[in-house]
Amino acid sequence: MLDEILAKIQRRSQISRLKKHPHVSFKGIKLGISDHFVLHENLKKVTIGSSVSFRNYVHVLVEKNATLEIGNNFFMNNFCSINCLDSISIGDDTLFGENVKLYDHNHAYQSQPEFKLFHSEFTTAPIRIGNNCWLGSNVTVLKGVTIGDNCIIGAGCVIHKDIPANTTVINRQDLIFKEH
Repeated sequence: MLDEILAKIQRRSQISRLKKHPHVSFKGIKLGISDHFVLHENLKKVTIGSSVSFRNYVHVLVEKNATLEIGNNFFMNNFCSINCLDSISIGDDTLFGENVKLYDHNHAYQSQPEFKLFHSEFTTAPIRIGNNCWLGSNVTVLKGVTIGDNCIIGAGCVIHKDIPANTTVINRQDLIFKEH
């Protein structure tokens, strides 16, 4: 009983934070347990359409000068995350399975004269996901990718290049059986 009350308070707090942000607009949103929105005060824009549902333990990060657009009738399952430093757009009637991750950025690095990784510098490129798409469990979408309308991305895929409309992508993993 106490857990339910705390979860309800937390959902109200998150919705209140979204409503108070000057660059966030949404029509109809349903939040689950322990959803977390980190919204920079100087982000460009966040728009969330109607009938949008975030299940449990969802994490959404929108940084300074970034834009996040989510269409109508969007569903995000448990443990998903959106990490937006540039621009991410998700179309209408799209759904995410559990643990889907979107990253519109990579850490910057140099390889010459010696390898060096920059922890707080990034390269970015927009992500665009079309209408009527289904991203299965454990899909990761990387920077600069466009996924066309009516696509299915199978469980476990890492999407690092554009996917044309009306395409199904599968993660073909051959299982190897050895007798002992």
